[in-house]
Amino acid sequence: MLERPISKAKWTRVRFDQIAMNVAERVEPGPDDNETYVGLEHLESGSLQVRKWGSEVALKGTKLRMRAGDILFARRNAYLKRVALAPHDGLFSAHGSVLRPKSGAVLPEFLPFFMQSDLFMERAVSISVGSLSRTINWTALASEEFLLPPIQEQERLVEALAAHRSAHEALRGAADQLTAMRASFVSHVISQNGTGAERAKMGDLLVDGPTNGRSPALSDSATGFKTVSISAIRDGVFDPEGCVKFVDMTAAEARPFTVQAGDIFAVRGNGNRDICGRVGISRQTYPDLVYPDLLIRMRFDSARLLPDFVVAQWNHPAVHNRLISRAKSSNGIWKVNGQDIRAHTLVVPPIEAQRDAVQFLGALDAQATAIQGRLEKLREMKRELFKVIAGGAE
Repeated sequence: MLERPISKAKWTRVRFDQIAMNVAERVEPGPDDNETYVGLEHLESGSLQVRKWGSEVALKGTKLRMRAGDILFARRNAYLKRVALAPHDGLFSAHGSVLRPKSGAVLPEFLPFFMQSDLFMERAVSISVGSLSRTINWTALASEEFLLPPIQEQERLVEALAAHRSAHEALRGAADQLTAMRASFVSHVISQNGTGAERAKMGDLLVDGPTNGRSPALSDSATGFKTVSISAIRDGVFDPEGCVKFVDMTAAEARPFTVQAGDIFAVRGNGNRDICGRVGISRQTYPDLVYPDLLIRMRFDSARLLPDFVVAQWNHPAVHNRLISRAKSSNGIWKVNGQDIRAHTLVVPPIEAQRDAVQFLGALDAQATAIQGRLEKLREMKRELFKVIAGGAE
């Protein structure tokens, strides 16, 4: 990525307030104000681009004035590594900071990349204060010292990092287009094969379930039966990788709850309403794995509905929204139950139409997987560039 190594000569130690100014222009939005608002929830970890903005409710309290190109830094929960460039003039959360580069020791284009680096973020986390939602004070950050390469070397790093960012955003755009295409295609299949009156009830489609799982006591042993957390449900698949725990269970107790290939699991409860009710399919049998009570298992009549088509239809926003409209909230947790699922309905196209749909969706998913692989390679390249910024590479 760099034609020759970055020289370690003439690096300069600077205080952070020598390279960045804190622009604390405060604003009290009125009820009729319609300025664009960027909140911390709109900043993505590891991305300088702001893709979403706005607020569904009227803004209350003090906000910060931002100008297009300003650096937006989430001071709260710095471990999430949220730094971005303001996409336009507007308002920013008062739980963040609006920063602008100072001329001299830092190249303006270099500062936002530097603030994304592990060197900066680890320091930011270390000076955060508070027991909940730890936050960085500007006075503490301002006095932190960092070693920076000379301007000429910063220019070389900016060139490499800007090329990386351009490639990353292009791939993210392609991934977003695939997601939109997938949703549009499923919408078409649903609309072509059933009106509301023609949707089939779950009782006519299931051969087993809906059945809640079991969550027995965890075991200190690293043998025996295992279970998973609800994070096993991701991207329409039941995948236990990375979230397995051992439990204390006999074979007789475990048998009704072991995972079989083709089983479909719905998330029974979650603090995030959008995650509640999502489903994933198990691609294989796990004879030593039981599903937890925060998942609901369903087994469909494959002569009527192909499992992969069930998942594609179920997780479609319009279909999923119909289910979670029944969800109830208790202590901040949204939940659906077996009764909600039994009342849910799906369209049942001819099997051949389902096969064609699943084949097309599989081709889209293959493209999405390839893009994710390229994005991961870009992330590896970025980590190497950040090592250079930290002075850790020869």
